[in-house]
Amino acid sequence: MRRVFFAFAVIPFLFISSAVAGDAEIKAGQAVIDGQLKALLADDGAKAYSFAAPNVKQVFPTVDAFMNMVTNGYPPVRKPQSYAFGKVEQTGPGSIIQQVLIVGPDGKDYEAVYTLQQQPDGTFQITGCSLRASNSLST
Repeated sequence: MRRVFFAFAVIPFLFISSAVAGDAEIKAGQAVIDGQLKALLADDGAKAYSFAAPNVKQVFPTVDAFMNMVTNGYPPVRKPQSYAFGKVEQTGPGSIIQQVLIVGPDGKDYEAVYTLQQQPDGTFQITGCSLRASNSLST
């Protein structure tokens, strides 16, 4: 039940080129994802949690609950060997879906799809993430 956070983005969608979404919004969204992944790699739970949107914080009301969910349910996101941004879609004003290609700690390829929403203060925060394993190994 705690894995709801990463299931939020499991909806049908089509990606469009980054030229359609505002470059500033895309860069801001990618900076949020990058910041969270770097915080997770540095074992900085409080910082990683700070990138989560209010809907996520409602489901996981503490840093410990959030980190437990990520650690136990999503090892590729918790400890990626590497990651790169893929396709992006702007689904509405202030709403972004961003694909992130991850090489997990097991050496396998994963696709994470993040949803982000611009907050009233203008910042973007992560509202959800879905994760799908690939059948290939990274080399």
